[in-house]
Amino acid sequence: MATETVSTSANPAPLGLAGFGVTTVVLSAINAGLITGDNATLVSTVVPLAFAYGGVGQIIAGLLEFKNGNTFGTVAFTSYGLFWWWYALMQWTVGAGWMKPPAGNAVGVTLLMWGVFTLYMWIATFRSNLAIWTVFLLLWITFFLLAGGDLGRGASWRATGGWFGLVTGLAALYVSFAEVTNATFQKTILPLGAPILRSPSVTSAAVSYAR
Repeated sequence: MATETVSTSANPAPLGLAGFGVTTVVLSAINAGLITGDNATLVSTVVPLAFAYGGVGQIIAGLLEFKNGNTFGTVAFTSYGLFWWWYALMQWTVGAGWMKPPAGNAVGVTLLMWGVFTLYMWIATFRSNLAIWTVFLLLWITFFLLAGGDLGRGASWRATGGWFGLVTGLAALYVSFAEVTNATFQKTILPLGAPILRSPSVTSAAVSYAR
């Protein structure tokens, strides 16, 4: 008698969240002033990380979410992976002398638009778990604060954005840690919180696991 094997796909979200979280924490620590030194050498640490883990890691996660049929995961991970590529390419090309330094107000508008994008992605997380909702809440606030710093509101806005970004990155790492741990132990070890708005189609078992 042939043995039937059941194939299950791994959850790519913890990979994307870890890539996002680690890169965000490092850059935010610089923006918040926790890591001091020459700005050029500090940024040179973030650029390869933004390409490799924040960028490639999230893009891979986004493509796997597409395969799994997850629209939100596809858009979120692919978009923020490409955000890190934008940041890294900008820093790399300017540092190499291939492009002139960008105007601060233009960077501010770009960050503002990322804040708008994150804000409308946050709306969708009202049907996700509380932890993801918190990550996106903190992230759109971070983008708006960083945008304000580049749009003339002063260095204090950038520093505050750095602190919010630091908390955002740590929150993303917690979600990654929780999802890996819960999947490995096949039970809820670390809670993620129930959705703020529950779908009528969500079963009681699914809601219980989200906690």
